[in-house]
Amino acid sequence: MTSGKQEEGGILYGETPAEDEDDLADAVETAPGPAIEWSENLTTATGLTGADLIAEYVKQLPNSPGVYRMFDAKGDVLYVGKARSLKKRVTNYAQGRVHSNRIAHMVAATTAMEFVTTRTETEALLLEANLIKRLRPRFNVLLRDDKSFPYILLTGDHAAPAIYKHRGARARKGDYFGPFASAVAVSSTINSLQRAFLLRTCTDSAYEGRTRPCLLYQIKRCSGPCTGEISTADYAELVSEARDFLSGKSKAVKEQIAHSMAQAAEDLDFERAAVLRDRLSGLSHVQSHQGINPASVEDADAFAIHHEGGLTCIQLFFFRTGQNWGNRAYFPRADAALTSAEVLNAFLAQFYDDKPCPRQILLSEDVEEVELLSEALSEKTGRRVEILAPKRGEKRDLIDHVLANAREAHGRKLAETSSQARLLKGFAETFQLPYVPTRIEIYDNSHIMGTNAVGGMVVAGPEGFVKNQYRKFNIKSEEITPGDDFGMMREVMTRRFSRLIKEEGIPDRTQPTSADPEDRGFPAWPDVILIDGGQGQMTAVRAILEELGITDAVTAIGVAKGVDRDAGRERFFALGRPDFSLPPRDPVLYFIQRLRDEAHRFAIGSHRARRKKEMVKNPLDEIAGIGPQRKRALLQHFGTAKAVSRAGISDLMTVEGISESVARLVYNHFHEGPG
Repeated sequence: MTSGKQEEGGILYGETPAEDEDDLADAVETAPGPAIEWSENLTTATGLTGADLIAEYVKQLPNSPGVYRMFDAKGDVLYVGKARSLKKRVTNYAQGRVHSNRIAHMVAATTAMEFVTTRTETEALLLEANLIKRLRPRFNVLLRDDKSFPYILLTGDHAAPAIYKHRGARARKGDYFGPFASAVAVSSTINSLQRAFLLRTCTDSAYEGRTRPCLLYQIKRCSGPCTGEISTADYAELVSEARDFLSGKSKAVKEQIAHSMAQAAEDLDFERAAVLRDRLSGLSHVQSHQGINPASVEDADAFAIHHEGGLTCIQLFFFRTGQNWGNRAYFPRADAALTSAEVLNAFLAQFYDDKPCPRQILLSEDVEEVELLSEALSEKTGRRVEILAPKRGEKRDLIDHVLANAREAHGRKLAETSSQARLLKGFAETFQLPYVPTRIEIYDNSHIMGTNAVGGMVVAGPEGFVKNQYRKFNIKSEEITPGDDFGMMREVMTRRFSRLIKEEGIPDRTQPTSADPEDRGFPAWPDVILIDGGQGQMTAVRAILEELGITDAVTAIGVAKGVDRDAGRERFFALGRPDFSLPPRDPVLYFIQRLRDEAHRFAIGSHRARRKKEMVKNPLDEIAGIGPQRKRALLQHFGTAKAVSRAGISDLMTVEGISESVARLVYNHFHEGPG
C-alpha cells in the first residue's frame, strides 16, 4: 500500500516495469470487494509533460476514492498509487509539494496518467496492491522474494484422505493449513503428525494398488487404511482429529486423546492405551519442536523491521494453531527519506494480496492507516483482522524476539552485499569492463549422449544469485547432431537474445553508464555473459551475437577448464585480448568458479528433471482430449496403459466419463485402422 508520505519518498527496486492492458483488466477483475468503475478516458494535452500535464488532469478528476497510474514516454508504468480523493492527491504532484528528488524525477518523466474510481478507499487499497503486484512499477515497493509459501493439504476427494506438502494453486479439493516458512518446516510437521494421527501420505494410485501394509504401517506412521487395517469410520475419526488440531483446537484434541488413553488403561486395554500414548507423544512433539510458542498468540503473523546502513530488513514469523511455523526475511530497497514505519506500511497490503490473512497481525512499529488496512483485510477474508503494535506483555516480548532476528538477518545480508560488491568490482577490473556489472548471465548445457538436452541460464547481481531470473532451454532443433555442444549453445543464444531484443530492444552502450549498481537497478539485459567453454564455444557465441547485431550490447567471456580439468587452472577467453589465467588464490577466480558451478548445477538438475519426466511418460499423455481425469479413470479401470491399449471400444465405453467418441479416439491412437 502507499500513503501520501510514502509517495513523497518513493521506493525503487530497479526492475524494468512491464505494462500490459490485459494485466490491468485482470487486476481490476480479480480485485476483492464490490465492482470497480472505470473513470473517463483522459487525453494527454499536446506538448505537456510532468507537473504541467498533471495539472491538466486535475481539472477533470473527481473527489472520489480511486487508483492512479503514471506512465513515461515509452508507455511503462512509473507508479501506482491510491487516494481517498483523486483530485486532492494528484493536485500535490501538480503543485510540487515536498517532493524528494526521486519523486521529482518521477513527476518530470510522466507523460500520461490513467485513473480508476472506486466506491470506497478500502477497494482502492486492495486494487492498488493488486496492480502493483501485476505491473511492477519502478517507483513502488515490490516484493522481491515473493514465491509461494508451502502448505499442508488434507485431501477431501478420497474416501481415505491423505496428508501432503503442497505449494501452488489450490486446485485440489481439501483443507489447506499454513503458510509455513519453508518446505523443511512442512516436512517436519507432517512427519510428527504421522506419529500423532497415523494418516497416509502415499499417492492415490499407490493406495489403490496396495495388497499388504507398507513399511509406514510397520513403524507406526500410518494406520493402514489401504488394506483395511483400520475401518473407514475409525480412519475418518483420525482425519477429523487431525483437521481439528491443525485448525487450532489442539488443546481439545490432546485432552480427548488423554481421556481415551486413561479409559483404555482403566479397561485393561493396555495395547490401545500404548497406541494412544504414542499419539499423544507425537502431538507434544509437533508443538515442542516449533520453537517459541507464546500462549497468547494462536493465529498471527509477526512483523519486525530494522533499517541501517541503507538496507532494510523485514522479518516475518508465522504462528498458526499456537505454533511457530517458521520465519522469513525480506529486504526491500527503500529511499532513505522513508521511515521504518512507512516502509512497513507499504509492504503489508502487497504481502497479503495473494495470501491468506491470519486473525491477528503484530507489528514492531505503529503504521499509518492501520484502520484502513484492517478494514481491507477483514473485507477480503470475511472475518475481523486485528492489526496492532504491542507495547508490553508477552506479545511485546515476541515482537522483540522477531526484531532481534531482523537485526541478525540484516547484519548477514549487509556483509554478503558488501562482499558481493567488492567481487563485482574486482571482476570489472579483471576483465577491463567500463563499469561494474549489474547483471551477469552464466550458460551451460547438460545431456547424456545428446538425449534430453537442456541449456541452463543462471543470473547473478549485486545481491548474489537472482533465482527468479533463471531460465532453462529444452533443446528442440532436430538439425543438431546428438552431443553437438556448439549447436546447442547456438540454439540457446539465438532463442534467448532474439526474445530479449523483441521485448526490450537493444540497449545503447555508447551512453554514459553509472558505475554504481545501486543507481542502475536490475536490468533485463545482461552486462556480461559467461560461457562454460573454450575458444570453440566462444566462436559459436560471437557468431550469434554478430548475426543479431548485439556485439556491442553485451560482453561475452568464455571459461574453459584448465589442464587436467583442475579447478584453479581455468583459462579465460575475452574478445580483443589473448586467453589468460588468474592466480590460484585470486578472489575473482573463486567468484567465477562459484558462478560456473551454479550454472552447472542448474543445467544438470534441469536435465535430470526432463529425463525423469520422459522415463515416466505415459502413452495416454499423447492422446489429444484425454486430460488428467479421464487418464485417471482409464488407469483405475484397466490398471495399466498397456491394458488400455488392448481394450476394445465397447470396453473403453464402460469407463465413467468415456463417451463413444472418446473411446474411438483412444482406440484409434493405439491401432492403425478404425475400430
